[in-house]
Amino acid sequence: MAKKKWADLTSGQRKAVVALGVVEVALATAAYVDLLRRPADQINGSKGKWAAVILVNFVGPISYFARGRKSALPEITA
Repeated sequence: MAKKKWADLTSGQRKAVVALGVVEVALATAAYVDLLRRPADQINGSKGKWAAVILVNFVGPISYFARGRKSALPEITA
């Protein structure tokens, strides 16, 4: 399958590419802001590791939000 050039894309395809790009940048920005503001003791692993992981498209920021942050809720013990 040959690569398409931007000019070969339909208007809808262009809008989809731009929308996905905006979502990717927004996710990464939100993850970095959270990482910078959150104390190190509330992060699973090192901040440096998570800063690098966030660079991975879509998967990185989602992984950080799902696995990188410690739960804000206190543990309930019986």
